This record gives sequence, structure tokens and C-alpha cells, in this order.
Amino acid sequence: MGRILKLPDHVANQIAAGEVVERPVAVVKELVENALDADARSIEVEFRRGGKAYIRVADDGTGMDAEDARACLERHATSKIREARDLLRVGSFGFRGEALPSIASVSRFRLRTRLRGAGEGIEITMSGGAAPSARSCGMPEGTVVEVAHLFNTVPARRKFLKTDRTESAHIVQLCRLLAVAHPEVGFTLIEDGRTVFQSPACESRAARVAEVFGRRTAGDLMPLEATGEDGWRIDGLVALPGRGRSTRAEMACYVNRRPVDSRLLNFALIESYHTYLPRGRYPVAFLFLDVPSDIVDVNVHPAKREVRFRDEGAVRRFVMEALLARLRQAARKPLEPAAHVGGPPGSGGDADRASAPSPPPSPRPFAGGPPSTPPAKTAPASAADASAGPAPRREAPSPSAEPPAAASSAPPPASATAPPAAGGRRTGWRLIGFLHERFALWETREGLVLMHVQAAWERVWFEDILRNLRSSGAVRQGLLFPVLMELDPVVSDLLEAVAPLFEGMGFEVEPFGRHVFRLSAVPDWFSPEEGEGFLRDALALMRERGWSSPEGDDVRTGVARLAARRAARRMARVERDGVDALLPRLLACRDPLVDTRGRATFVEYRSGELERRFGIRADAVPSARG
Repeated sequence: MGRILKLPDHVANQIAAGEVVERPVAVVKELVENALDADARSIEVEFRRGGKAYIRVADDGTGMDAEDARACLERHATSKIREARDLLRVGSFGFRGEALPSIASVSRFRLRTRLRGAGEGIEITMSGGAAPSARSCGMPEGTVVEVAHLFNTVPARRKFLKTDRTESAHIVQLCRLLAVAHPEVGFTLIEDGRTVFQSPACESRAARVAEVFGRRTAGDLMPLEATGEDGWRIDGLVALPGRGRSTRAEMACYVNRRPVDSRLLNFALIESYHTYLPRGRYPVAFLFLDVPSDIVDVNVHPAKREVRFRDEGAVRRFVMEALLARLRQAARKPLEPAAHVGGPPGSGGDADRASAPSPPPSPRPFAGGPPSTPPAKTAPASAADASAGPAPRREAPSPSAEPPAAASSAPPPASATAPPAAGGRRTGWRLIGFLHERFALWETREGLVLMHVQAAWERVWFEDILRNLRSSGAVRQGLLFPVLMELDPVVSDLLEAVAPLFEGMGFEVEPFGRHVFRLSAVPDWFSPEEGEGFLRDALALMRERGWSSPEGDDVRTGVARLAARRAARRMARVERDGVDALLPRLLACRDPLVDTRGRATFVEYRSGELERRFGIRADAVPSARG
């Protein structure tokens, strides 16, 4: 008897904090949402050391009187709901009544608030869940919440937090998403005394995106708006056809203006752009779905990051139909002027010439192919930036532009299938043809080898680039016209941190204003017009993987893998001379059997297996193997 006890309030609050306050960004989220619910028109967020040392959120909302200020620090105290059925029609952001007491139980907490029209405000301080202390104070109308020494009462929790830079990136990203959702509210974000962004109230979401994410990102977007039955509505800004990114980091989905992690909406976005973006590219999107509150459950996650729809199939169809209709409309616009050029059909005008089939393009050198210099100073470059438009027709490099064979200090692994390359054609393999312009067929002493040319080039280029990254003295080529890159605050900080990595590769990037960088040189093996696209994709990859330092083989390997894959995507058509040059380079690689994804570069069919498939006895025919 007596083994089951009711937990003290401060213990219960700390347990609740484990669900609601996972990391500093969760504190910022709860406080900013409370400010939005209070009809604030200006919100200022300040934090230090990734939010671990200090967080302050100030707003000019309605504020609270002394009674409500004391009550808001009690568990399950809320002004948003009154009974259980109110959960089915939640229209506010915060409604659980757990956020403030949970935050106060694991930090040094101070709340100052003044009700609109009141003569004075009230200040309440708490530390680690101890009894609150209240006194009157003078302050402007609104609310200011300060949280210092987060998780000071549960030091074990602090050990699981990431680095200051990583925690800061989460806070910046959240504030940017909330700022886009509420362009009518002025937002200011300050990190360690430095203003990350300051955006007054904007007239549209497009203007807010331009201020917070940069004009370059805003220029790649088009408006979306559609209305369905029963009050359903979708609007926002989505990527133009052909404008994509290498990661999903810039896909933002909102449900009733609440940023959410929704696999359903992300899947609908990716599927809608299936034929409008190259494979491996993802759209930039700020997608807002507004539906009646009774068909969406926002109470399925303690931090309200996820939602559940009553009819997910209907939501998916509605979103995809709206996206596809807008994409088809945007894709037709560039073609409309061409339909009116020239005379009637058969008149020999421009229209007939435009409709006539064009001759196949002649092979041209790969844009990023290295010059004919010693392999120690050269490496293949990445392909053209796919985000600049629809996927181009893939072309093979001409024989004169093939990268020279790379020397390897370590011999390739011994294999009966892949004899060591003794230089040039002395491999014992004889090229006998091609299949579907993608595969090369080789006759060997043991039978038949089928090589995937694109995968083979990916492996060769990957090892060449990785070798270049690990060596010193990269050769650069200056740009006649330097390129200005406008980045968002998170990526801007990341570029400053990993600048030594790109400098070692041969890029020359320097700050040129607030979140603007000037690219004035690229590696000598790189195509000048592809420098910006490659840097943006590499930074997006680092941000997604959480790489914040240029040191470590994982960073170099990731960058080299990205460059090799981009380059290999252009390889569709193959030619005899190019494949002859590829074979010895592939067999000289440390791992010639697979590409960077672990897929086979070639497979072997031995003569005995082929004979069994045709039902031929080996001793019934003369041997053709010498």
C-alpha cells in the first residue's frame, strides 16, 4: 500500500518539459506562437549561444493582467479551450497550457506583461520550478518573456543538445517560417547581438520571402492559389518548372498557417514536380493549406509539429490537382509566343521551320571537363546546374575532352572479372558494341562484360575529385565577371564556416555585403558558369547532413560524391573512343566495382553460364577463347 503517489508539480512540469521542450527552438516556437495568439503586430526574438544561455521574445500584443499572468504559469491553464470538444475546432496556435510552466521548470524564467490600457505591468520570476515571485513594473503594452540557462535543473538534458551553430540554425529556420506565414507582423531576429534579419510588416508573402530568404529565391517562385469545396483553400509560392534544389530543406508546408512536418504534403509536392524537375531535384515551396479545423487534428504531437487529416486521400488529390494545374499553366507560357510566329502551315515560314525536326546535336566536350594537364592538378567537374531550367539533353564528351587517366598509388583489387589495367587497351577486354546508348559490351577471356557507362564515369570522377580535395595547391581560374550569390542567413553562416574547404578546392568566395558573397574564381577543372549552382547544392547538402566544419573525410567525401553524380548525369550517349579511355581509368580505381551509391559499374556473364542458358554443351563446340 502507498506505493502509488501523486507527483509534485515541479516534477510533473519537468516531465512535461521533456515532451514540449526538447531543445531551445521549442522554447522559441511556444513563445512566438503565444505572441501571435495575442494579436501582436511586432515580435522580436533574441537568443545567445544557440538558445542555451538566453532567449528573449518580446511582442506588442494584448498582454495580461496580474491575475492571468499568475495563472498562465500553472499546469493546464489556457484561455484557448474550455471543454474537450473544443479540441476538434482549435483555431489558435497554443492551447495545451503546458508550455510556460514546463519552460519555467527547467530554466531561470522571467515574465513581464502589461495589459492594453492598464497603468502598469507585472513581473514574475521563477527558477527551476520554485515558487514564483511577482511585483509591479513599468513597461510598454505587450509581453516580454526571458529564458536563461535552459535545462539548468536537468544537466543531463544539456548533454544531448547539439552544437551552438546547429541549435542556432534551427531557431533561425523556425523564425523564418513563422515570418513567412505572417507577413502582416513585423519580425526581428537577433543572434548573439547581431541582427540576422529585420522585416517590418509586408504587404504580401512574396515580399516577406524576398526579405527573409533573399531575392534570388523569391525570383524562382510563382504564386499558387486554388479553392475547393467546403471551404478548402490552397495558396502560397511554389517553384517555377525546372527550378529545383538538391535537398528538401526549402520545402515548407503549412496547415492553417501552422508550419508542420507532413509526409503527405511533401509527397504531393514531389510527385507534382515529377515531370517538371530532373531526378534528384526538389522544388522550393511555401505551401499553405487552409481547411476547416474539424477535419484536421493538431493534437497528435506534443510539440504540434505533425497533424493528421480525417481524409488523407482527399487532401492529397486536392493539393496535387492545384499544383499540376498551376505547373501546366506555367509550362505553357514560354510556348505561346512561338505558336504565332511565321505564316500558315506549308507557307515555308518560321512556324514550319520551328516544327521541322532538328538534326541531332553533335557531341561536344563536357562543360566541366579538365584540360589536358597532369592528373595531379586536374579532376572532372560537376554538370550544369539543373536548377537553371528543365533538364537538358544529355550529351557525351568528345574523345578530345576526356579526362586523362588518373594515376593510382594502390592497385585495384584482384578479380578474375577485372584484370589489372596495364595501360591503354592491354586489359584483355575487347569492345564489341553498345546497348541502348547506355551500356558498353566487352568480350573478355571469361565471357561477356556489360558496363554501365554512366556509373563507371561516376566512380572515376569521384575518386579524381576526392584525390584533388585531399591534395594541396589547387589551380584556379579567375572569372571575368564575378558572380554575386545572395544566401539566406543559415546558409550564409554555414558558408563562412566551411570556406576553407572550398578554398582548398580552388573556389574563391568572399563576403560582399549582408548575406551576399562574391564568387571570383573556380577550380581550373570546373566550368565557370557552373560554380554558383555547385556551391549552392554543396551547401544545401552540408546543411541537411549537419556538417558545420570543413574538417573530416565525411565532408570531403560528400562534396566529391555530389560533384561526381552531377557530372555523370550528363552521360547518356557513349562513343567508342570515350569508352576505350574510360576502361583503364575505371580499373585503376580503388573500388572499380561500384559507383558512389553502391550500384554495380559492370556485371560479367561467363561463357559457361551463357552456354547453359542456350543448352549448349561446352565440349560440343570448339573453344573460341585463346
